[in-house]
Amino acid sequence: MHRKRVDLDGPPQTMLATLYAKALDADAPRSILHDRYAKAAVERIEYDWAATTIDARRAPSVAVRSAHFDNWTGQFLAVHDDAVVLHAGCGLDARVYRLDPGAGVRWFDVDYPEVIRLRERVYPARDNYRMLPASVTDPSWLADIPDDRPVLFLAEGLTMYLTKDDGLALLRRVVDRFSSGELQFDAFNTFGIRSQWINSVVRRSGSKLHWGIDEPSDIVDAVPGVRVLVWESVFDSDTFEMVSPAVRWLGRAMAKVQALRNMSQYHRYAFGPPQVGKP
Repeated sequence: MHRKRVDLDGPPQTMLATLYAKALDADAPRSILHDRYAKAAVERIEYDWAATTIDARRAPSVAVRSAHFDNWTGQFLAVHDDAVVLHAGCGLDARVYRLDPGAGVRWFDVDYPEVIRLRERVYPARDNYRMLPASVTDPSWLADIPDDRPVLFLAEGLTMYLTKDDGLALLRRVVDRFSSGELQFDAFNTFGIRSQWINSVVRRSGSKLHWGIDEPSDIVDAVPGVRVLVWESVFDSDTFEMVSPAVRWLGRAMAKVQALRNMSQYHRYAFGPPQVGKP
């Protein structure tokens, strides 16, 4: 099997750490994601995986975040079987393959051109699925997206790498272009951004984190038309119960300190006309 050699810098390099974590999780006795696509992708890439600083002990903390957004995405698609999904800053995540959405869903994975080139080497094509090579902050790529159906804008592990101005502008463009849908993303608070030096994956890649979101009003006040569906600490999420007892104990201890409790959060917003009886 021909293996693709990878040489990336900055934020795109961090996607290799998350991919490797999911591959390790796939081999774990109590796997969270069961992501055989991530495992296959790692086998197709030539890279010094030890340099990611990810090991089997750290892998579940990455896998539970992806499991969380798999759940939220699945909930949205269960209601909107004709939706558009915009997976911004997709990296090498295999969500479209893990969830295998129905034929009515149009799915777009968006990331830097060098990331998309690598995705095309390690993942297969599929119907109603397209990989878009673009910076997510470039306004032009949205013009290629059909706007005649509900949209799910999904950004896992992205917001903290954007500036506040770029991030809010991106969310406004999505809300302005589509008549209804959801925004789903994770975020660090201001303390988390200030503490980025302790994040070995970010530090090693030479990346810099910028945008801290402290509460939903940071979004609602700046993006007209959105309303909060869910805002929760990672420690309060259902998927956090899937980590080891030791990690759960540490999470409960950290959650007693407000700055640490909300250091990492999940955000879910809706826009457009409310649908009675639907999330």
